[in-house]
Amino acid sequence: MSDTQATVLVVGASGVIGQAVLRHFSRLPGWRAVGVARRTPVDVQNAELLSLDLTDRQACEQALGHRRDITHIVYAAVYEKPGGLVEGWADPAQMQVNLSMLKNVVEPLENAGGALQHILALQGGKAYGIHLDPCIPVPAKERWPRHPHANFYWLQEDFLRERQPRKGWHFTLLRPRVVLGDALGSHMNPIPAIGVYAALRKEAGLPLAFPGGAPRLYQATDADLIASACAWAATAPTARNETFNLDNGDIFVWQNIWPAIAESLGMEVGAPEPLCLAEALPGRQAEWSALVRKYQLQCPERLQDFVGQGFAYTDFQFGYGKNTPQAPVLVSSIKIRQAGFAGCIDTEDMFRKWFQRYQDLRWLPPPDGRPGRPPAAPAPRPPGSGPALAL
Repeated sequence: MSDTQATVLVVGASGVIGQAVLRHFSRLPGWRAVGVARRTPVDVQNAELLSLDLTDRQACEQALGHRRDITHIVYAAVYEKPGGLVEGWADPAQMQVNLSMLKNVVEPLENAGGALQHILALQGGKAYGIHLDPCIPVPAKERWPRHPHANFYWLQEDFLRERQPRKGWHFTLLRPRVVLGDALGSHMNPIPAIGVYAALRKEAGLPLAFPGGAPRLYQATDADLIASACAWAATAPTARNETFNLDNGDIFVWQNIWPAIAESLGMEVGAPEPLCLAEALPGRQAEWSALVRKYQLQCPERLQDFVGQGFAYTDFQFGYGKNTPQAPVLVSSIKIRQAGFAGCIDTEDMFRKWFQRYQDLRWLPPPDGRPGRPPAAPAPRPPGSGPALAL
């Protein structure tokens, strides 16, 4: 594949998935990478960057309507209304915004008359009603009928399925589980939320207590693993017009993996202490600001800019308020492995990797607790205002 044959447009390129995807493609031989984001991605070289409001059709026409070079799209953008993250998943208006955003990318590129070959879009566990039904059959499989609830996933998928037979491109839908990676202000990334919670407790001389509810079997998906899967799906004939679950390849329980998280952060594990992070931590802005200054962190001082709505999302994943063991939330990843993608990572190693990454970037205090060490990377530009456009 020559340099002129493949140019990927990564939409939502500053989010937890999009940033990893852009970084991955920008380093692959034979690929050019173009990122669309409202914030500057971190640690990405050799990529063209576009700042674009996906809700503005005219702006999308102007930015993309002449791009005949784009051959692949990885669509990793999502709109979440401020506040009420979980409740917003059932909001019809929010669903329509997400459909319009996808249309505002695909239609101008089609009208440009280029050589679009493949579109990859992201779904997730909500496709199986995980956020509504605590007792879905295990494991969830892609061949099941759609779960009977309204979801922007279905709107976007129907748009692609109805359009594809009349076009020259194919599509792939990926359904990762709980995604973890490096991103600022991402609404659905537990790492910053856990990092803030841990840093505040450590500064107060407290051990790392698990703040959630009863144990539950989970799966996670490393953002770098998703990036590798996107690159595979871009050219694999077995990925054409298919839907795939994707996870790290193992199963975990938050309480069981908690010691590895504590060790990564230089802390001891404490007895469980249920705490609603979304209620308790925003009010501790002054303490976080003091930590940012003390350790000369290179992350946003404003919690909202660092965590987004991640406190609420992490409460949801931790099972806060659930006092009895919950049914497992598991999906089958057999289909994508049979299709040819065999990537995997130990989930405990993944947590260690990302917490070290945040420490190296000076987004979290060092595990040895020494203040004022020089940063390992230049300071990223803080998130801008406007709709959240990165998944």
